[in-house]
Amino acid sequence: MTDPHKEPRKSLNFRFRGADVALNGFAPRATLLDWLREEAGATGTKEGCGEGDCGACTIVLARNRDGALTHEAANACVLLLGQVDGAEVLTVEDLAEGANLHPVQQAMVDQHGSQCGFCTPGIVMSLFALYHRGEPATRASICDQLAGNLCRCTGYRPIVDAALETCLGEPADRFAIHAEARAEALAAIADEKDLFVGDDSAFFAAPASERSLAELCDRHKDAVLLGGATDVGLWITKMLRDPRKIIWLGRVAGLDRMETVAEGLDIYATTSLQRAMPRLAELHPDLGEIMRRFGSAQVRVAGTVGGNIANGSPIGDLPPALIALGASVELRHGEASRVLPLEQFFIAYGKQDRQPGEYVRRIHAPRLKANQHYRAFKVSKRFDEDISAVMSGFRFTLEGRRVIEARIAYGGMAATPKRASGAEKALVGADLDNPTSWSAAIAAIATDYSPLTDMRATSAYRSRVAANLLMKALLEVAGGHSATRIGGLHAAE
Repeated sequence: MTDPHKEPRKSLNFRFRGADVALNGFAPRATLLDWLREEAGATGTKEGCGEGDCGACTIVLARNRDGALTHEAANACVLLLGQVDGAEVLTVEDLAEGANLHPVQQAMVDQHGSQCGFCTPGIVMSLFALYHRGEPATRASICDQLAGNLCRCTGYRPIVDAALETCLGEPADRFAIHAEARAEALAAIADEKDLFVGDDSAFFAAPASERSLAELCDRHKDAVLLGGATDVGLWITKMLRDPRKIIWLGRVAGLDRMETVAEGLDIYATTSLQRAMPRLAELHPDLGEIMRRFGSAQVRVAGTVGGNIANGSPIGDLPPALIALGASVELRHGEASRVLPLEQFFIAYGKQDRQPGEYVRRIHAPRLKANQHYRAFKVSKRFDEDISAVMSGFRFTLEGRRVIEARIAYGGMAATPKRASGAEKALVGADLDNPTSWSAAIAAIATDYSPLTDMRATSAYRSRVAANLLMKALLEVAGGHSATRIGGLHAAE
């Protein structure tokens, strides 16, 4: 795994409560929440759902990124301990200065934003991250930030009021005052060495280059490849798996970049969902809206674009949206790489076209042509931070008002994200000004898929919704119809 000129670092290094922490022995599966509560005694961080939904375990990770010190909220319950390498870990106990509460904490008291208090530490940490964003908060941005923090007692009005009172722009707390010194302390523990804690039978590894990553993947073909742990974390907390070998891709230099190319956008595997959101929105506003509803702020800053593809989930939000766009995926094994259409990557439930030792390197999302129209819709029980019952993406190529080509993809309808081949064929030749010419394509959805019934939706519901979403996309592209979006959501064009 190692560069011949560099020996791997054998300890996990991070900052906690003003001091450097170096751990040279920990279980690969250990979560940050485990360490905080059981080793550091930081019990203000609560264990709630154990799956990254409720936000009671929210902490903030401070990192040097792109020349600035960033503060991002994260779910400690599914974040593996090894993933905090190079970061400063901040918990709710760290905010007050002696008897003086942090402004966010004081505002929560003043606005009566807490009752039982179990969720409050996580809410405070989410608002602390918003406070350090450095821009005036709006009610909409506050609601987005709090989508991953569930409160059953207070209701959100006083919590939102506390945010409006404090998140006014440039932060002025002691963390901001000492930002330069904190950034220097983080820079002092940063290096370009590979991280390898453990031995060949059990380890947590974080290679620093693609060369090291490729060599390590080839040498340990049975290792779990880790992106943001928003999925793998649940293997540990809910399925009680005990992965012995974990390779975290989060330190690989350059694997988190995005590049605008002539044909569209290249997004490399470890780009976070949060960072990808505005760039995808530039390709089409619906992609931005899908990303805004992708989990919560905590999920989006941890989860990666490559991870959402590589895990092969039939209910992943990005694959159907990108398949409809005509995206492709690049995989690397050793020094060799290959590119295939994204829909061909998904073979069967839990099975992808990824060979042992191979990893997802890059996703290419093409730009729409002048005569192409795109739509993407997500349907879920809860509007924010919920798993899709049906996820859909549509791209129609037009010649005048006639459809000459269609790409239609759904998630949640089959064992893999899948194109609606029958509907696509039936739609060719359809006239946007003649809705009856759409009927065969809409009816074909019923034969393209045989969805299952589960806790999120029945088979009949999914079939009906999928057909209705195709009609909705066609109505929007055809234009001249009544509004098809709810609330403040905008039509795409």
